[in-house]
Amino acid sequence: MKEQKTSRAVGHLFIISGPSGTGKTTLCSLVLSRMQDLLYSVSYTTRKPRRGEQDGIDYFFIEKTDFKRKIQNGRWAEWAKVHDNFYGTCADFIDKGLKSGHDILLDIDVQGTVQILKNYPESVTIFIMPPSLDILKKRLESRKTDSEGEIEQRLVNAANEIAQKNIYRHIIYNVNLSTTVVELTSLIEKYRHVPRLSNP
Repeated sequence: MKEQKTSRAVGHLFIISGPSGTGKTTLCSLVLSRMQDLLYSVSYTTRKPRRGEQDGIDYFFIEKTDFKRKIQNGRWAEWAKVHDNFYGTCADFIDKGLKSGHDILLDIDVQGTVQILKNYPESVTIFIMPPSLDILKKRLESRKTDSEGEIEQRLVNAANEIAQKNIYRHIIYNVNLSTTVVELTSLIEKYRHVPRLSNP
């Protein structure tokens, strides 16, 4: 008797993007604290750690030579060069997690999202918008981690990213953090209640 194939559940891939300073990293942390079974893909970067950042928690910090070698070997699900540094997402982590039925949260930029969608077209993409560029500038200045020139460059990049926001399924304005995290959590929960099925 021929064995009948059955479908199995695969995970959802949630992509969070937004200009630097919009609060997306804080939002991701709050969502993960509410959904402890949600996996978080820690990005790799060649930039130096900021004060308080920990390797393997905030980012995996690696040398540019190692990053470029992984590009050649096809080890990134997506990668991009931003502010003269490289950022990337590990393909093995994404593939193994989704196939095991885990939902995964990604915090990546617009360039990375475009690449991810080529290989993972069913990803749930969410763009976090600042209330305005003026407020975004004040947020960047209050962080005290960038020079005036770096802040100006981030604002230019922010305008370019915002111009591409319509490639995302959902757009959320982060005016008030407590309200925004409720909206973001509810959106993710809505998708998680509908299982994705894949034939073996």
